[in-house]
Amino acid sequence: MTKKEIAQKLLAEGEGILRLTPTWVPRSFCRPGRRIKLHPDDYYALGLSRGGIDERWFASTTHAENGPGTPDDEGMSYVVSADDSEKLLLKDMVSELGAAVIGDFLWDKYHRWPAYSKFFDNLGPLPHHIHHRDEHAALTGQSGKPEMYFFPSQVNNYRGDRAETYFGLNPGTTKEELKQCLMNFTKGDNKLLELSRAYKQEVDTGYDVPAGVLHAPGTLCTYEPQFASDVFAMYQSVLWGDHTVPEELLWKDTPEDKLGDFDHLVDVVDWDKNVDPEFHKHRFMAPKPVRPLEEMKKEGYIEEWICYKCRLASAKRLTVLPGQSVTIKDGAAYGMIMLQGHGTMGRWEIETPTQIRFGQLTHDEYFVTADAAAKGVVITNTSKSDPIVMLKHFGENPDLVIEED
Repeated sequence: MTKKEIAQKLLAEGEGILRLTPTWVPRSFCRPGRRIKLHPDDYYALGLSRGGIDERWFASTTHAENGPGTPDDEGMSYVVSADDSEKLLLKDMVSELGAAVIGDFLWDKYHRWPAYSKFFDNLGPLPHHIHHRDEHAALTGQSGKPEMYFFPSQVNNYRGDRAETYFGLNPGTTKEELKQCLMNFTKGDNKLLELSRAYKQEVDTGYDVPAGVLHAPGTLCTYEPQFASDVFAMYQSVLWGDHTVPEELLWKDTPEDKLGDFDHLVDVVDWDKNVDPEFHKHRFMAPKPVRPLEEMKKEGYIEEWICYKCRLASAKRLTVLPGQSVTIKDGAAYGMIMLQGHGTMGRWEIETPTQIRFGQLTHDEYFVTADAAAKGVVITNTSKSDPIVMLKHFGENPDLVIEED
């Protein structure tokens, strides 16, 4: 069969809901936190040279930019049939069927699925780093990358050693001070965090992280809806525990004619957002019910916006109460991952595995097409005691109303 015929078969089989394979991503500069349900023996399944697996990507058509030796499909989700016999990249599903998968608006604007999400699960904090804005990402043929964070309680049975995230720069910091830190990158600890401030991570809350904002994520396992790009550069040289960062990551995604240009690295920074004295007020997110709580509980569910300050990527948390069956409608296509419970969603069984072997197929991750989302997805919780909890991430969703702070 052709790709288009396989895509049509998978779309029809799932009645607009696509079953996805687990997508594991290593990072050579990271150490696994071991909270993303991968079997303990499999965190280095791709070999020591590739690094430990500390990320699982959801509904992704984005290639993981992990340097030489990275497979062409790393970071990309596959759609798989009910009997496990056929699979096709979600990217190819979208390319072949277009609006039938992601809806007219996203297809007409992007001609691709413009979002993905992930679990990021690192043993230690990440370096203070940045994702480029569109104008700087375009210099290397990429898109800018705004992202959002949410810290689900279900995957945070322990907090790790450094459960705080540094965001931005202290108000009053000068560009010359930042430039001097960057110029000291190869001399040891460039002391970048001394120009920043930390915010304690609390489970079931999150932050908006616009492109151009420096951030050094802490040790909670994080759900990260984001625009479909893997552009970044690391600005901090030495981490807690004397874990060092290679210099090539300082210049990652810098065009060749700007290599060695520290003024360019400073220009990548969105200065006003980084030195905002009310950063927490403007970027912190606590869950917001989509309707009055008591109304939803009477109907058997609770749905909340958890990532809602960015037009380009957003997310909801859906809880279906024990023994309940509900029909949930959304204004846009979405990827989803199960956090808790079991039951059915449309024609599919859904469940939350405790442990997953590398390469094992599961029934905990799906992509809901735009038509299926608009018609309404029937979700039934077959447990008498355990709620179903799932996270859903969107690209641009017309249901989202962004309130000004």
